[in-house]
Amino acid sequence: MKVLAVASGGGHWEEMMLIKDGFRNAEVIYANTFEGLAEKSGVAPAYVIADCNRKTLWANVACARDIWRILRSERPDVVVSTGAAPGLIALALAKPMGARTIWIDSIANSEELSMSGRLAGRFCDLWLTQWRHLGSPGGPKYWGSVL
Repeated sequence: MKVLAVASGGGHWEEMMLIKDGFRNAEVIYANTFEGLAEKSGVAPAYVIADCNRKTLWANVACARDIWRILRSERPDVVVSTGAAPGLIALALAKPMGARTIWIDSIANSEELSMSGRLAGRFCDLWLTQWRHLGSPGGPKYWGSVL
C-alpha cells in the first residue's frame, strides 16, 4: 500500500505528523508547502509543493501542477490530507486516477467545516471531522480527534 500524505505547513502539517504512525504498515510519501519541514519532522521521502489558497489563482495552478507530477510518478493507492487547499487539490486530482481519498478536517475548525473541508466531501472515500457536533449522516463522520 502506497500512501501520499499531503498537508499545508503549520497546523495542518502538525496534525499530519500526529497521525503518521497510523501509516506504519504502508509506504508513505509526504508533500507539504515548506522547504525543510519534512526533514525537520523526520519523515521522508517528501516533496515540496506550491502553497495556495482560494485567493491565489496562479498559486493554485502551480500547486495542481506539482501535485499532478507527484501523482503521476508515485501512483499512490491512498491520498490523505489534513488540509488545506493543497490537500483539497490533491484529493480532487487523485480520485479520478483511482486512488482512495481521505480528508481529515482540521481541529481548528470547531464551529463549521473549513471551506476546503466542505468541498472535500465531493472527492472523498472517507470524510472526517474532529468535532462530534460537525459529524452528520450525510456529511463528514466523527471518529475522534488527533489531539
